[in-house]
Amino acid sequence: MMKHTPTKLALALACLCTTVLVACSDKPAEKGEQAPHVSINTDPYPGTYTPIAGKPTVITNVTILDGVGNRIENGMIYFADGKIVATGETVEYPADAVVIDGEGKWVTPGIIDNHSHLGVYPSPSVGSTSDGNEMTKPVTPGVWAEHSVWPQDPGFGRALAGGVTSLQILPGSANLFGGRSVVLKNVPSRTMQDMKFPDAPYGMKMACGENPKRVYGQKGGPMTRMGNVKGYRQAWSDAQAYMREWDKYEADYDAGKDPKAPKRDLDLETMAGVLNGDILVHMHCYRADEMTVMMDMMKEFNYQISSFHHAVEGYKIADKLAENNVCASMWADWWGFKLEAYDGIRENIPVVHAAKACAIVHSDDELGIQRLNQEAAKAWSDGKRAGIDISMADAWQWLSANPAKSLGIFDKTGSLEAGKNADLVLWTGNPFSTYTKAEQVYIDGGKAYDLKNPDSWPLSDFEVGQVGEGDVK
Repeated sequence: MMKHTPTKLALALACLCTTVLVACSDKPAEKGEQAPHVSINTDPYPGTYTPIAGKPTVITNVTILDGVGNRIENGMIYFADGKIVATGETVEYPADAVVIDGEGKWVTPGIIDNHSHLGVYPSPSVGSTSDGNEMTKPVTPGVWAEHSVWPQDPGFGRALAGGVTSLQILPGSANLFGGRSVVLKNVPSRTMQDMKFPDAPYGMKMACGENPKRVYGQKGGPMTRMGNVKGYRQAWSDAQAYMREWDKYEADYDAGKDPKAPKRDLDLETMAGVLNGDILVHMHCYRADEMTVMMDMMKEFNYQISSFHHAVEGYKIADKLAENNVCASMWADWWGFKLEAYDGIRENIPVVHAAKACAIVHSDDELGIQRLNQEAAKAWSDGKRAGIDISMADAWQWLSANPAKSLGIFDKTGSLEAGKNADLVLWTGNPFSTYTKAEQVYIDGGKAYDLKNPDSWPLSDFEVGQVGEGDVK
């Protein structure tokens, strides 16, 4: 670590301070002289989520994929009080439980999309509701996606009809540091707070490659990939310095002195949350070489990347992803729309899975999120054609267990293990079939969607005839 020698001017200023500020004194303050301790509320916008009321329910005679690699034929699943109680060939359940005959149908954990912009780029897409990218400077970790989420977005209801029970709302990818993400339960609500997934950690969006170059190349930079990396490293260094300031404040206060608390910096505060392990990094990155540089950088500054998003070249470094415990969130067959997305292969997801890395199917799209089961089916079949034999039960981890791990909520959801949230989908048939639909969707044991009861479907203003201003030509 570099050592800094104070200049005479600095010493003079320090001595001057001693005449007016106890904070500059090395001596403990006299009893009663300490100012109130300054602390930061890390949850200033607390969730107010209340689960939909449910009834003890058992689904019988159904094919179950439990989300952790097991398949049960003619099985049963019983859930009550918002939790999975039991799953197996036979389970015990009370006489007053609701019984659903699942003959010919399948049950899976609810789908979790760890890359969505619903609410921050809502439909219909008009400028007045475009709130996903704070493209004012390349380092903006202090903005929070939850402050842009518009619960009226009809995309939430569409995703629910596709079996999505939880989703991460991310800022866009224009900036090196784009801001905080938020994890939501996919329930119709008036406010973002009513959707917040209880106790889910925050995420932080970062982006590498072409996007920051394109947005800022003519606006002061960065304009190269080396400029991108310099930007990340300087920001991480600033965050470390900010943490040292707070550490010193805490140490001095504990020693009985009366120090002045550092000025809050919302950008550095989010980054400090990452370095403390409280906030998870989700990083937009396509190329294998860039992802490897990013993993070196995470070691340099001692944090963990939870998942690379898009990861079109994940297959080239699947071993490195596994070694570094970094997930790869990928599309089945979306590639080639820009140069850094050019070298994609349809077997990307199965190859990453086969290397024992954490493979995830994500959407990053208001339409793709409606049929993520079909995206997984495409990747599964592409792998099979290439000789990568993965069971459907294992492949479902791409849609529930692995995204839950990337979001830090796998202890609560993502599989049908006893004690976890009863977030599950009853499908009309094999969910790897194009013709299969989500028939019933349960979130915390409450029925959030029923295909056969259109009157129960959530409606936004735009689905009852209200159009956005400017849409009518």
